[in-house]
Amino acid sequence: MAEETMPSPLRQKPVYRFAPSPNGLLHLGHALSAFLNHDMARDNGGRFLLRIEDIDQTRCTPELERAIYDDLGWLGLDWEKPARRQSEHFEEYRVALDRLIEAGLAYPAFLSRGETKAIVRTFEAEGGLWPRDPDGAPLYPAIDRERPRVERDALLVSGRPHAWRLDMEKAIHAIGSPLFWQESGDGETGQIEALPALWGDVVLSRSDAPSSYHLSVVVDDALQGITHVVRGMDLYHATAIHRLLQHLLDLPQPAYHHHRLILGADGRKLSKSEGSTGLSALRSEGAAPSDIRRLVGLL
Repeated sequence: MAEETMPSPLRQKPVYRFAPSPNGLLHLGHALSAFLNHDMARDNGGRFLLRIEDIDQTRCTPELERAIYDDLGWLGLDWEKPARRQSEHFEEYRVALDRLIEAGLAYPAFLSRGETKAIVRTFEAEGGLWPRDPDGAPLYPAIDRERPRVERDALLVSGRPHAWRLDMEKAIHAIGSPLFWQESGDGETGQIEALPALWGDVVLSRSDAPSSYHLSVVVDDALQGITHVVRGMDLYHATAIHRLLQHLLDLPQPAYHHHRLILGADGRKLSKSEGSTGLSALRSEGAAPSDIRRLVGLL
């Protein structure tokens, strides 16, 4: 198969974005990502955008959103106003989802998290090894994907809660050629082959959320004209899903730069629950923006 042609991100003014979720306070890991996006945009004569990823309306709050603005302002970062708020663009994500559904590439998934866990637990108790994605989560069972159309339609008419999932096998077959992304980060660089099959039938939307992270992020990046995605290494492998969705939805392909993570004392990725690394806590203790740059290794 012919290799996918990579568009050059240098043909237009570069556009970078920092995209936090207001479901907790920003910490040092967020500061590193925000600094890198801001500084790369400045150094390359580009634009720096802020996106508020607030799809999860149960965990995201106005108070935490204001805290993001306060922390970034204190760090000395300036972004184009206004920031894009995902909660104001649900219809755009629905249009993308409908396109995948109409193409036969998405199906309704009716199993609850508890039912899915029970299936996996029973299978492994009997000695089997359930396949897992790069993050270690079990892949979704094939029950709903293989469900007869008449039964699927009846469940939809009944109003049973459901998610929409990408039919990964059909999606990969639809593209017909390998996918790649251009990487310049702190791990392997160059042209990286995307392997979306490792993730199984990923969620596109849930009954309690109109869009998944994967779907909304590719739609947002396209609509905002993002040319360079700079984010943590924890999302490196998820880029395979994003490249697949970009291809299926005819969206432009940005360049990617996945940076190192700031780790806690236990050697694990920082959590928003770790107050000792929170920017507001460090500020209240007398830290200056230059101290934050030093703590994340940029001075």
